[in-house]
Amino acid sequence: MNKLISLLSIIILFFICNPGYSQEDNIPLSNPVYDYLKIMSVKQVIGTINDDDPNLSRQNVRDFLYEIDSKSDELSKVERQLLAKYKLEFLPEERTSENTTQFFDGDGKFSKRVKDIFSDKKKYIYTYEKDENNLYVDLFGNLVFAKEFKPYSDSVSYLFDGGFRFQGTVFNHLGYNLMFQKGAISKSPTLAIRVDPRLKNDYKFLENYDNIQSYDFNGGYLRYKTSPMEGMDISAQIGREQLKFGFGYGERLALSGNGPDMDFIKFNFKYGIINFTSITASTVGEFHRDLDSNYSKYWAANMLKLSFPKLFDIGMGDMVIYSRPLDLGYLNPLIFYKFVEHSLQDRDNGLIFFDFQTHFLKNIQFQANFLMDEDFIGQLSNLNRYSNKIGYQLGTYLYEPANIRNLSLIFEYTKIRPFVYTHVNPKNTYTSYTEILGNSIGPNADQLSINAIYNFSDRLQLNLLFKKIRKGNNILDANGNLVKNVGGDVFQTYRYDIDPEDMYFLDGERVNTNVYAMDLKYEPITGFNFHLVYNYIGMSNITKDTFSDVSFAYLKFNLEY
Repeated sequence: MNKLISLLSIIILFFICNPGYSQEDNIPLSNPVYDYLKIMSVKQVIGTINDDDPNLSRQNVRDFLYEIDSKSDELSKVERQLLAKYKLEFLPEERTSENTTQFFDGDGKFSKRVKDIFSDKKKYIYTYEKDENNLYVDLFGNLVFAKEFKPYSDSVSYLFDGGFRFQGTVFNHLGYNLMFQKGAISKSPTLAIRVDPRLKNDYKFLENYDNIQSYDFNGGYLRYKTSPMEGMDISAQIGREQLKFGFGYGERLALSGNGPDMDFIKFNFKYGIINFTSITASTVGEFHRDLDSNYSKYWAANMLKLSFPKLFDIGMGDMVIYSRPLDLGYLNPLIFYKFVEHSLQDRDNGLIFFDFQTHFLKNIQFQANFLMDEDFIGQLSNLNRYSNKIGYQLGTYLYEPANIRNLSLIFEYTKIRPFVYTHVNPKNTYTSYTEILGNSIGPNADQLSINAIYNFSDRLQLNLLFKKIRKGNNILDANGNLVKNVGGDVFQTYRYDIDPEDMYFLDGERVNTNVYAMDLKYEPITGFNFHLVYNYIGMSNITKDTFSDVSFAYLKFNLEY
């Protein structure tokens, strides 16, 4: 592995550079500019934004904003307000001393810079921009108060954290990023996980050896990009950041980004209608306090997409996850991993997906995704067979339906058959820690989701979400022993000579879950963000004729400087 990293570093450092200034650091997927670009894509102000591999560089975002700005007459008042906000954030030429401040190396007296913390200016701790080199330094912090209403009305939780982010570009082609976040919780850890599900995948939080239960997240990478000829982009990246893979408006079937951020080597190639991505990444298995029981896992994927402007995108992805040492067979970007897996004696967990997204209707977009966890084609004679481990997802994105300005409506249906994401070797399940890397509803389940997002202004947004989930769980006795395996548990594989060959969808202990969520976001001053969130979850066990529910709310303050 060290030799591979060294080789990649040499390639990056000595690759021939091209003229022209660029900004090749990636924008974090949590940045709301992605939501804005999605709206502009559905509205056909811009073309595809590559949702199937969504990490965009700062230069990508700049290019999209320039294109949107050239068509500003097509935008609503709120859309123009949002455009002005993101131009100030991403276009250096928009910044002046009147709209931007930096704490160190800024203009004016120190007292003025302190006062500017509470101004409406775009804020940085420090920035540097000269020719082909730039640096952006940000600090951020979060304070959260959470209150549970059901089932424990006296349960509360406090979360507080802070961190920094260094990012930029050097030598015109080499983007870089370093991020660290450290925090702690007080009171209920169970409620804290509901507020921030990432805690389920954080070692410090699960270890819990400190006087106060703490957590930390960190990331960083180097990303090199070159354009050897007009219309051709080639990039290579090594590091750690959040990744998503495949289409999907909510949680994706292929890689949802719900698990811990993985360490990876990534290669991208784009030329004309061709988009190709190859990734090799590492993660970990389930958490154990016995360190000798912990182990690493590797995830590798290739994806080819053909993008036809103003028509549609269509793609195919090939993925594998395994718990053995790194295998050279899965470092080859020009090969089908599913068949490599067979040639390596079928020890690993291979998956294939196909996806599709339209671009030919203004304000309406359709998506479809089909996932195969086994050789589905060879089992068409019996669609109920346990080995027919397939899932699919259908979605529609409507913008400004019924001429309601600034409103997005998103509909999505997901179905996952029994045993999808499982594997005969429990260490090769499609998981990290206990989190499914794909869609979290897991096997033997389906979900209908409806999401409404309304932008009142560039400072105020309301997000409403409804999800109806049906799931067939494995049947257990009073002691937790398995009585009937219906393929509803990602960590319980099919048992040969014990379980029946036919597995029927939603068989087993049937549980229906309704989720209602509200998120009100308000930014009264640039960089000062408030989130008021409420969640209600109602669970009906149809088999046992029981009902339980959970409800909680939290107020979050986020400071970006």
